[in-house]
Amino acid sequence: RRENKKKGMVIVMAKLLLVIDMQKDFVDGALGTEEAVKILPKVIQKIKEHQGPIIYTRDTHGEDYFNTQEGKRLPVVHCVKESQGWQLIPEIMELADKAGSLVFDKPSFGSLELATYIKESYKEHQWEEIQLIGLCTDICVVSNALMIKSVLPELPVFVDASCCAGVTPEKHKAALEVMKSCQITIMGRIDHETDGTA
Repeated sequence: RRENKKKGMVIVMAKLLLVIDMQKDFVDGALGTEEAVKILPKVIQKIKEHQGPIIYTRDTHGEDYFNTQEGKRLPVVHCVKESQGWQLIPEIMELADKAGSLVFDKPSFGSLELATYIKESYKEHQWEEIQLIGLCTDICVVSNALMIKSVLPELPVFVDASCCAGVTPEKHKAALEVMKSCQITIMGRIDHETDGTA
C-alpha cells in the first residue's frame, strides 16, 4: 500500500472518491472489454474534476494464480503484481502519483484493508459521502461498495454507473440493481449506449 504524501492534512466533511481497479488487464488487456475502454475518458475526467481525496485500488495476484480459488474458476492470468497488466492505466497512475493518493493492492474482490481504513479514518475526516467508480461493476465495485456500507451503514455510498463497466452489460446492470437494493445510490447513465438513468 502506498503511503499518503499528504498525511498531515485534515479534511473536514470530505467527499471521498474510490477508483476501483482501473488497470490495463481490465481495460484493454487479458480481461479487457469494449465497455471498459469506453468509460476510460469519463473516469479520467471525473478524477480530474473531483474536489476531495481519491483512493485507488489494484487487483493483485501472484505467480501462483492458478492454484487459487479464483484461478481455478477464472483460468485467465491477470493483474500479476509488477506486470504490465497490473499497472493502473498510465494517465490515471500519473494523476494518482501527482496527488500523492493512497493505492491499495487487494488480493481479493473486496478489500478488508480498504474498508477498515475508511472506517478508522472516519473520525478524522468525517467523510460526507463515498463514491465508487471503476471495474468491474459486478465483481470488485459491488464487493467494495457493500463492504463499506457494512462497516459504515449511515454513510451515504454512491456508485456512478457511467464510470463503471461490468464483465458484460447485463451483469453491469444486475450488479447495479443489487446495490440499489442495499441502499447504495446509483447515479449517472446505467446503459452506456442509451440515455437511461438510475
